[in-house]
Amino acid sequence: MATFAFAQRPTNEWKAQVALGVNSPSSSGFVTGFEANSLNFPTVNLGIQRMFKRQLGAKLDFGFNRFSSGDNSITFKTNYTRINAQIVYDPTESLTFLPERLGIVAHAGPGYSIIKPLGNYNANKLSYLNAMAGLEFHYGLSKTLSFYTDVSYILGFASDFDPVMEGFGAFNGDLLTVSFGLTFSLSGCRYCN
Repeated sequence: MATFAFAQRPTNEWKAQVALGVNSPSSSGFVTGFEANSLNFPTVNLGIQRMFKRQLGAKLDFGFNRFSSGDNSITFKTNYTRINAQIVYDPTESLTFLPERLGIVAHAGPGYSIIKPLGNYNANKLSYLNAMAGLEFHYGLSKTLSFYTDVSYILGFASDFDPVMEGFGAFNGDLLTVSFGLTFSLSGCRYCN
């Protein structure tokens, strides 16, 4: 018995996430004459997550998004970068109707957005607070690895800006993202999906 106990790996509730996807900025976040494509690539999400209990945890994640001008818009490209600290809730065990390998995780929390227009409008940078909420759907590939889809909405708390002096190519609105990626258990799998 003692040999068996010492041979097990220590339990670790830490996970890493890597995802790639698309984004859709709200049209209300642009000044007149600027409009982004309704669907833009890429969206890149990187995160580290720690589960304190089986259902409750926290994560810190970084997101990079790029969107560009639509067909009837002045030409522009914008980088939207964010960092968020979020609460994570995993109700999977309570949802007994889900198949064994499937999991659902909700996340929400505050963050900071950094907007950097490219090209002719690169001086029009903006930064503001945000709040992010999303839902992840996990499919377990193994005890330490899962494929997941994340649908998230990022609400921007930017004040209005002067479109003549500082608005060209900038963005101060909300962003919807859909991404697909992998969640890795960094050690052990006590709370793995």
